Amino acid sequence: MSTKNKNNKIIAVTNQKGGVGKTTTAINIATSMAAIKKSVLLIDLDPQGNASTGLGVSENDRKVGAYEMLGEAENIENSIKDTIIPGLKIIPATVDLSAVEVELVDAKNRMKRLQRYSKTLKNKYDYVFIDCPPSLGLLTINALTASDSLLIPLQCEFYAMEGLSHLKKTISRIQKNLNPEIYIEGILLTMYDKRNRISADVKKEVIKYFGKDVFKTIIPRNVRLSEAPSHGLPALLYDINSTGSQAYISLAREMIKRII
Repeated sequence: MSTKNKNNKIIAVTNQKGGVGKTTTAINIATSMAAIKKSVLLIDLDPQGNASTGLGVSENDRKVGAYEMLGEAENIENSIKDTIIPGLKIIPATVDLSAVEVELVDAKNRMKRLQRYSKTLKNKYDYVFIDCPPSLGLLTINALTASDSLLIPLQCEFYAMEGLSHLKKTISRIQKNLNPEIYIEGILLTMYDKRNRISADVKKEVIKYFGKDVFKTIIPRNVRLSEAPSHGLPALLYDINSTGSQAYISLAREMIKRII
């Protein structure tokens, strides 16, 4: 168990646009941090449960998870599960998670259900990553309210900048109304294809507008990253020598340098 220090963080992996490599990033950055001996928790807040599947968590092991964590009880320990990766635990998405938006609509402090655990989690883990849904609903707002910072995966394609501009507006609203301390940890370019001119153009534009907020590490378009979830494995366990796996290891190192 880690002792609390100022560098322990909760990081929301989010983008309101789907198909940007959000869950792939959440799984593999969490695994990469665990691989370099950090204690890590991944919270799967996406009702699709892809992060849970991608870490090999069976349906039988999802009877208690994120849905229960957001409920009335304030004991989070029952929701935390082991994974096959030493040092990495998960709060899985449960089948009822999609009902949270409706069930909590009139609940007190409905936007701060996750925030109540922030101190406890940072006392226990070096890094907590939250895999958010690809939409701005109550689940995502809970994640942004509880987090210290945001990791924003951005696909290297034509509409990427438009999606990012929407997310920036959302962040501003969260800072104004719910969590004034939250900031962008970094923008991560994903699905980069060096043979494709669009990828190079998007990279150039993103760096032009966001400068140091953009990670130097770029995640390539890589078949191993796509194949790994169907085996219930992060890419690092599926094929650690793939360019995708090596890129996420590089990202973990870069993140640690930023945070320290």
